[in-house]
Amino acid sequence: MKRSVKLNRDIMSLKESATLAVNLAAKKLRKDGEDVYHFGFGQSPFPVHPKIQIALANNAHQKDYLPTRGLPELCSSISKYYKTLFDYNLPEDLIAIGPGSKELIFQILYILEGPVIVPAPSWVSYGPQLQIRGKEIVPIVTSRDKKYKLQANELKQCCENIQDDQKILILNNPSNPTGALYTDQEIKDLSQVCREENIIIISDEIYAQVNFSNRDYVGFHKYYPEGTMITAGLSKSHAAGGYRLGFISLPKGMEDVMKCLSAMISETFSAVSAPIQYAALETYCGDYDLIRYVDRCTKIHGAASLYLHYRFIKMGLNCPKPEGAFYLFPDFNNFSDKLKAKGLSDGVKLSQFLIDEYHVALLPGEDFYYPADYYGCRIASVDYDGDYVYQQSLINLFEGKADVDLDHKFIEKNCPNLKKGCDQIEKFLNDL
Repeated sequence: MKRSVKLNRDIMSLKESATLAVNLAAKKLRKDGEDVYHFGFGQSPFPVHPKIQIALANNAHQKDYLPTRGLPELCSSISKYYKTLFDYNLPEDLIAIGPGSKELIFQILYILEGPVIVPAPSWVSYGPQLQIRGKEIVPIVTSRDKKYKLQANELKQCCENIQDDQKILILNNPSNPTGALYTDQEIKDLSQVCREENIIIISDEIYAQVNFSNRDYVGFHKYYPEGTMITAGLSKSHAAGGYRLGFISLPKGMEDVMKCLSAMISETFSAVSAPIQYAALETYCGDYDLIRYVDRCTKIHGAASLYLHYRFIKMGLNCPKPEGAFYLFPDFNNFSDKLKAKGLSDGVKLSQFLIDEYHVALLPGEDFYYPADYYGCRIASVDYDGDYVYQQSLINLFEGKADVDLDHKFIEKNCPNLKKGCDQIEKFLNDL
């Protein structure tokens, strides 16, 4: 007999993470022998670098609980690594290690008071995490004309309608789901508003190293270090999502926040797996081979993303050109009349139709806090065999070819699902 159990109402209304759900749906179709073009899940396809794998194997014997805040040597290595990489000055004693940056974002949101401002579109999990906390979310719908990047005047106007003294802005740069990368001036302008309005920034920089814009990466730490919290980890740049290791860095003056966070950690996950933390020392040691590997993988991410952008524009979709991460945010608004005539009245129905009828898996903009009637969707550009593609890219180098040879032809030849997925979307548009 089914037992009636009272549940937390905030949790009952949650649904499974959209990214994980679409991944399971695509995997099931493939298990059933169906061809699926999987644009729905953003996991880096490249193998973990052998040096990191060896470091993990060599530390399998590490069985003791580590300090709650993390392995001190790892916190020190992260601080030095980010000083070299981005000229950040991250206090070692204000860095905490967690099982992925996702968990640390949840914990810091649980600790901090004040409404949370979230640009739309933004990563799918910010909203549900705030819902679990019972916290107010204040979305700001950004514009395609501005590449879906939050503008300083939009943030300023939003703050005029908020009474709370302390506010929080969480922003992912480069962006999941759009691939947008903020410029130096945009970061400077937003930082000025944040300082004026007493906004604490949670700067989600998990994709900071996946930057193919040909510009140096600029984070909020440059212009607003006293109010910027930084989160990052191994999952995207080092293709080690399953390792579940991330970190958060707090600025000087927020020692009380770290005290609260340490207490939260001690009463929840206690500490990240010891072998993983010791292996991460290899990742953050500044090894030339690892840096070169990340750079090469980033070039491939860029080539794949720019190929998709070319195809989307050519078939009549609107889509800002991506500059980082491995996502694009095209929209089908140019076909809205035909879509409505087919009974596809919003992005959710469009996405479901595409996976059901054309076996193209993607995510609707509504999952990223964009209006339901907007035909935007998130596309991940990683449906290929990362190991094979990486090796093929090295052949170009060994043969003395320039990186320009990671062109559209290279992608079509070595990443066939990206081409076939685009072909299917184009077929769908031609069938309307």
